[in-house]
Amino acid sequence: MVYEDAEYIVIRDIAPKAPIHLLVIPKRVTARVDEITDPGEMGRLWLKATEIARQQAPDYRLVANCGPGGGQMVFHTHIHILAGWDGGPESDL
Repeated sequence: MVYEDAEYIVIRDIAPKAPIHLLVIPKRVTARVDEITDPGEMGRLWLKATEIARQQAPDYRLVANCGPGGGQMVFHTHIHILAGWDGGPESDL
């Protein structure tokens, strides 16, 4: 566990794709990020992901995969924080 509050938990990915790979997971359950219909809820999720990402690294990538064809493998809404590359070719995900 990297972070927890009333709305979110943040954990390390068990199969990291970057030197820093975290998952921001809302406690309110939806299967996909595009199932969130409340703009405030969506905004809070992305703001929390940005807040945590900025604490981890100066440069980062936020990713939300939607559905199997979009690369989603875990069907609970989450945002990936990817960071920590040195600018080399591995940063081209």
